Amino acid sequence: MKHSGTQRLESERLVLRRFVMEDAGAMYRNWASDSDVTEFLTWPAHTDEEVSKAVLKDWVSQYGKDNYYQWAIVLKENGEEPIGSISAVSMNDDIDMVHIGYCLGKRWWHLGIMSEALKTVMDYFFDTVGANRIESRHDPNNPHSGMVMKKCGMKYEGTMKSSDRNNRGICDACWYALLRSER
Repeated sequence: MKHSGTQRLESERLVLRRFVMEDAGAMYRNWASDSDVTEFLTWPAHTDEEVSKAVLKDWVSQYGKDNYYQWAIVLKENGEEPIGSISAVSMNDDIDMVHIGYCLGKRWWHLGIMSEALKTVMDYFFDTVGANRIESRHDPNNPHSGMVMKKCGMKYEGTMKSSDRNNRGICDACWYALLRSER
Protein backbone atom coordinates (compact mmCIF):
# COMPACT_ATOMS: atom_id res chain seq x y z
CA MET A 1 0.00 0.00 0.00
CA LYS A 2 1.05 3.60 -0.52
CA HIS A 3 0.44 5.02 2.93
CA SER A 4 -0.41 8.71 2.98
CA GLY A 5 -1.62 9.27 6.54
CA THR A 6 -4.72 10.92 7.89
CA GLN A 7 -5.74 13.37 5.18
CA ARG A 8 -8.72 15.70 5.36
CA LEU A 9 -11.66 14.05 3.57
CA GLU A 10 -15.07 15.47 2.72
CA SER A 11 -18.42 14.00 1.77
CA GLU A 12 -21.81 15.59 1.24
CA ARG A 13 -22.47 16.26 4.93
CA LEU A 14 -19.17 15.48 6.62
CA VAL A 15 -15.61 16.60 7.12
CA LEU A 16 -13.22 13.91 8.31
CA ARG A 17 -10.14 15.56 9.74
CA ARG A 18 -7.30 15.06 12.16
CA PHE A 19 -8.06 15.49 15.83
CA VAL A 20 -6.53 18.42 17.71
CA MET A 21 -6.11 18.75 21.48
CA GLU A 22 -8.94 21.30 21.58
CA ASP A 23 -11.35 18.47 20.65
CA ALA A 24 -11.11 16.87 24.12
CA GLY A 25 -14.25 18.53 25.50
CA ALA A 26 -16.38 17.63 22.48
CA MET A 27 -14.99 14.10 22.43
CA TYR A 28 -15.85 13.60 26.08
CA ARG A 29 -19.30 15.22 25.79
CA ASN A 30 -20.43 13.85 22.45
CA TRP A 31 -19.44 10.18 22.66
CA ALA A 32 -16.51 9.04 24.78
CA SER A 33 -18.24 9.38 28.17
CA ASP A 34 -21.44 7.63 27.08
CA SER A 35 -21.65 3.99 28.20
CA ASP A 36 -24.34 3.38 25.54
CA VAL A 37 -21.82 4.35 22.86
CA THR A 38 -18.99 2.26 24.34
CA GLU A 39 -21.10 -0.78 25.29
CA PHE A 40 -19.86 -2.84 22.33
CA LEU A 41 -16.40 -1.24 22.07
CA THR A 42 -13.07 -2.44 23.43
CA TRP A 43 -12.34 0.66 25.51
CA PRO A 44 -14.34 1.87 28.53
CA ALA A 45 -16.34 5.08 28.68
CA HIS A 46 -14.15 7.99 29.73
CA THR A 47 -14.66 8.96 33.35
CA ASP A 48 -13.65 12.59 32.84
CA GLU A 49 -12.27 14.97 30.25
CA GLU A 50 -8.69 14.24 31.37
CA VAL A 51 -9.03 10.71 29.97
CA SER A 52 -10.15 12.17 26.63
CA LYS A 53 -7.17 14.56 26.70
CA ALA A 54 -4.76 11.66 27.32
CA VAL A 55 -6.22 9.67 24.42
CA LEU A 56 -6.05 12.68 22.11
CA LYS A 57 -2.46 13.39 23.13
CA ASP A 58 -1.53 9.88 21.96
CA TRP A 59 -3.51 10.17 18.72
CA VAL A 60 -2.19 13.63 17.83
CA SER A 61 1.40 12.52 18.50
CA GLN A 62 1.08 9.77 15.86
CA TYR A 63 -0.10 11.94 12.97
CA GLY A 64 3.48 12.24 11.72
CA LYS A 65 3.39 8.57 10.66
CA ASP A 66 2.27 7.95 7.10
CA ASN A 67 0.58 4.68 8.15
CA TYR A 68 -1.56 6.21 10.91
CA TYR A 69 -5.24 6.84 10.21
CA GLN A 70 -7.51 8.41 12.84
CA TRP A 71 -10.27 10.81 11.82
CA ALA A 72 -12.62 13.09 13.73
CA ILE A 73 -16.12 13.00 12.24
CA VAL A 74 -17.51 16.52 11.90
CA LEU A 75 -20.89 17.56 10.52
CA LYS A 76 -20.37 20.45 8.10
CA GLU A 77 -23.42 22.20 9.57
CA ASN A 78 -21.90 22.03 13.10
CA GLY A 79 -18.64 23.82 12.38
CA GLU A 80 -15.57 22.02 13.70
CA GLU A 81 -16.97 20.07 16.68
CA PRO A 82 -16.42 16.31 16.30
CA ILE A 83 -19.30 13.90 16.93
CA GLY A 84 -17.38 10.64 16.59
CA SER A 85 -14.30 8.94 15.23
CA ILE A 86 -13.30 6.45 12.55
CA SER A 87 -9.89 4.85 12.17
CA ALA A 88 -7.75 2.04 10.85
CA VAL A 89 -7.49 -0.08 13.98
CA SER A 90 -5.14 -2.54 12.31
CA MET A 91 -3.49 -3.15 8.95
CA ASN A 92 -1.58 -5.92 7.21
CA ASP A 93 0.67 -4.62 4.45
CA ASP A 94 1.49 -8.17 3.28
CA ILE A 95 -2.08 -8.56 2.01
CA ASP A 96 -2.96 -4.84 1.63
CA MET A 97 -5.68 -5.10 4.30
CA VAL A 98 -7.16 -2.36 6.46
CA HIS A 99 -9.44 -3.09 9.45
CA ILE A 100 -11.72 -0.15 10.27
CA GLY A 101 -13.33 0.73 13.60
CA TYR A 102 -15.74 3.56 14.38
CA CYS A 103 -17.98 5.14 16.99
CA LEU A 104 -20.52 7.94 16.94
CA GLY A 105 -22.35 9.98 19.55
CA LYS A 106 -25.81 8.58 20.31
CA ARG A 107 -27.52 11.82 19.29
CA TRP A 108 -26.44 11.16 15.69
CA TRP A 109 -27.36 7.46 15.43
CA HIS A 110 -29.70 6.28 12.65
CA LEU A 111 -29.11 9.32 10.41
CA GLY A 112 -26.77 7.65 7.90
CA ILE A 113 -23.79 9.59 9.23
CA MET A 114 -21.59 6.58 10.02
CA SER A 115 -22.36 4.95 6.67
CA GLU A 116 -21.33 8.18 4.95
CA ALA A 117 -18.11 8.36 6.99
CA LEU A 118 -17.26 4.69 6.41
CA LYS A 119 -17.90 4.94 2.65
CA THR A 120 -15.67 8.03 2.45
CA VAL A 121 -12.85 6.29 4.33
CA MET A 122 -13.22 3.10 2.28
CA ASP A 123 -12.94 5.10 -0.95
CA TYR A 124 -9.78 6.76 0.40
CA PHE A 125 -8.20 3.42 1.33
CA PHE A 126 -9.04 1.82 -2.02
CA ASP A 127 -8.30 4.78 -4.30
CA THR A 128 -5.43 6.59 -2.56
CA VAL A 129 -3.74 4.07 -0.26
CA GLY A 130 -4.23 1.08 -2.55
CA ALA A 131 -5.88 -1.33 -0.12
CA ASN A 132 -7.06 -4.62 -1.56
CA ARG A 133 -9.24 -5.66 1.40
CA ILE A 134 -11.18 -3.54 3.88
CA GLU A 135 -12.70 -5.37 6.80
CA SER A 136 -14.54 -4.73 10.04
CA ARG A 137 -16.35 -6.69 12.72
CA HIS A 138 -19.14 -6.24 15.22
CA ASP A 139 -20.76 -7.98 18.17
CA PRO A 140 -23.95 -9.70 16.93
CA ASN A 141 -25.78 -7.95 19.79
CA ASN A 142 -25.02 -4.68 17.99
CA PRO A 143 -26.68 -5.34 14.60
CA HIS A 144 -26.79 -1.64 13.66
CA SER A 145 -23.01 -1.66 13.27
CA GLY A 146 -23.33 -4.54 10.79
CA MET A 147 -26.02 -2.61 8.92
CA VAL A 148 -23.50 0.22 8.42
CA MET A 149 -21.01 -2.25 6.93
CA LYS A 150 -23.64 -3.78 4.60
CA LYS A 151 -24.82 -0.33 3.47
CA CYS A 152 -21.23 0.40 2.42
CA GLY A 153 -21.04 -2.76 0.31
CA MET A 154 -19.18 -5.00 2.74
CA LYS A 155 -20.12 -8.65 2.57
CA TYR A 156 -20.76 -10.87 5.59
CA GLU A 157 -17.99 -13.47 5.88
CA GLY A 158 -19.01 -15.31 9.03
CA THR A 159 -19.29 -15.24 12.79
CA MET A 160 -16.43 -16.38 14.97
CA LYS A 161 -17.71 -17.70 18.29
CA SER A 162 -16.22 -16.26 21.51
CA SER A 163 -13.42 -14.69 19.48
CA ASP A 164 -13.53 -11.13 20.75
CA ARG A 165 -13.90 -9.07 23.91
CA ASN A 166 -15.72 -5.82 24.45
CA ASN A 167 -17.17 -3.95 27.43
CA ARG A 168 -19.81 -6.67 27.82
CA GLY A 169 -17.15 -9.41 28.09
CA ILE A 170 -16.19 -12.22 25.75
CA CYS A 171 -18.36 -12.14 22.64
CA ASP A 172 -18.83 -13.49 19.16
CA ALA A 173 -17.63 -11.40 16.22
CA CYS A 174 -19.44 -10.99 12.91
CA TRP A 175 -16.92 -10.28 10.16
CA TYR A 176 -17.52 -8.22 7.02
CA ALA A 177 -15.17 -7.26 4.20
CA LEU A 178 -15.01 -5.77 0.74
CA LEU A 179 -12.27 -6.35 -1.84
CA ARG A 180 -11.24 -3.70 -4.31
CA SER A 181 -12.28 -6.02 -7.16
CA GLU A 182 -15.82 -6.27 -5.70
CA ARG A 183 -16.56 -2.55 -5.84
